[in-house]
Amino acid sequence: MTKEIQHAGTVESIKNGKVFVQIIQTTACVSCSAKGMCSSAESKEKIIEVNCPIGSYKEGDQVLLVGSVSMGMEAVLWAFIIPFLLIVITLFLLMHWIQNELIAALLSLATLIPYYIWLWLNQDYLKKKFSFTIKPINQ
Repeated sequence: MTKEIQHAGTVESIKNGKVFVQIIQTTACVSCSAKGMCSSAESKEKIIEVNCPIGSYKEGDQVLLVGSVSMGMEAVLWAFIIPFLLIVITLFLLMHWIQNELIAALLSLATLIPYYIWLWLNQDYLKKKFSFTIKPINQ
């Protein structure tokens, strides 16, 4: 099994030592023969920012974005698992202390506010931690 995630893309623009690569993100079922009759098959264009030396690439170049699988798993942890555990644990603790279910549920949801503020305050660190590298596609 490969230990890296790869996405083919096109260099859209280059600004201040950053290369902006456009990729097409597709669902797993986009290649299915029944996708015309299914509403879950979709694709989206995304722009990924990659730090890169100036002059290495030019607009229109076909490139390959590469990231590690462990980086993807850690991103899932920060984006989905930790907030879910935070809500569930807080809900059970508050249900034990507060007898009103509505207040306990609202307070457990409110615990996400400081969590997402913390993530926003640490976005520079997270951008460095979750960064792709770029490779040219040999044609």
